[in-house]
Amino acid sequence: MISRTTLALLSITIISTAAAVGAELESDTIPTADGNLVIHPVNHATFVMEWRGTTIYVDPVGGADVFEGFPLPDLVLITHIHGDHTSAETIEGVSTEATEIVAPVTVSEELGGAKPDRITNLANGESVERNGITVEAVPAYNLTEDRLQFHPQGRDNGYVVTLGGARLYISGDTEDIPEMRALEDITAAFVCMNLPYTMTVDRAADAVLEFQPEIVYPYHFRGKGGMSDLDAFTRIVAENPDIEVRVLKWY
Repeated sequence: MISRTTLALLSITIISTAAAVGAELESDTIPTADGNLVIHPVNHATFVMEWRGTTIYVDPVGGADVFEGFPLPDLVLITHIHGDHTSAETIEGVSTEATEIVAPVTVSEELGGAKPDRITNLANGESVERNGITVEAVPAYNLTEDRLQFHPQGRDNGYVVTLGGARLYISGDTEDIPEMRALEDITAAFVCMNLPYTMTVDRAADAVLEFQPEIVYPYHFRGKGGMSDLDAFTRIVAENPDIEVRVLKWY
């Protein structure tokens, strides 16, 4: 785990919190002990990460054209089967023979013929290591009675990705489950917040205050009622000045 002091010393640029300057970041950089991690938001739950020559796509959807300008992925992480997270057409369009996909087994069934020989199925608690990157599948599910049908316990994955000493939490679709609140030593967290599918802004912020990542990126914040209130999320999280909220351009 990289300390906040080390991160500050490693940083070659000063990145302002988007909420503080009233702007959304087109991309962001997190220094690690082995080079910078660059994060590119694409849309909603989809983003690209580049680190030390390795390109990771997270929940790629929208067709291959959406990813023009990005290197083709070495690794694809898919959290679950819903259409805003899984797209067989997109996977087929962006994959090479060397692309490896990490996903729950239900996603493999959904993808069908889209590179099945390159899929590693992870259940909650399992992990895999590739190119100096460790990917651990962690639980992601609903708690509220009227939302249980969206994401049943045990089916879907969140991920903790460890690279260059940094630990990144990708929530996928979940509520503020005990497993999220028990996370430790998280450098940066991508946390969902939309209704009726995941959790409220208040619950997301409360969970973040409990597991205390160094940086939190709100994402997946468009729901049936429109966009979630990121200003409110930022205000609540500001109760702990050691947690930095960075708002990327997702929509």
